[in-house]
Amino acid sequence: MQPGEDRTQSKIVGRSRRRRTTWAFVLSGVVVAGIAAIAVGMVVSAAYDRRLMHLTQETADLKQETERQQALLALLRDPATQAVMLSGLKPAPDARATVLWHATAGGILVARGLPPAPEGKAYALWVTAGKGAPAPAGLFTVNAKGVGSLRVAPIQGVVDTFAVTLEASAGVAAPTGASYLAGKL
Repeated sequence: MQPGEDRTQSKIVGRSRRRRTTWAFVLSGVVVAGIAAIAVGMVVSAAYDRRLMHLTQETADLKQETERQQALLALLRDPATQAVMLSGLKPAPDARATVLWHATAGGILVARGLPPAPEGKAYALWVTAGKGAPAPAGLFTVNAKGVGSLRVAPIQGVVDTFAVTLEASAGVAAPTGASYLAGKL
């Protein structure tokens, strides 16, 4: 080899190394950008999944509320539905409640003016059919304004008396607490 050929050869080798370094740098950048795009895609996908789950739950809640409202409207439209007014008794004389009652469909109780129940307690609705013993019709709580409601399933027999007592939140088989509201059909 001639001395001039060495320089030319080293220039070619130098260019070749620079090209490989440039391509390695470009390829590294492409790989890093690809990994970043995948990571961003995963974060966005997770956010969409959380939002979709939230919207699915909201949809289920709205469907349930719509069904409750439709049942209430059907109850209100039925001419056999009766409104029973419950008056406040000694523990809450200003409390009031209304029971919309249908002999075969059950009903709904809406109460106001009740004090919030202490920890471990809930309000219990009792129904009496004729001279029978009071039967439990459900438990409910009230909000900070003293407002609460309860959907009441149909009861065997001809119900004529409704009462609300304060009981253990697990429920009891017979009234044990103070009576807060009472009314007759």
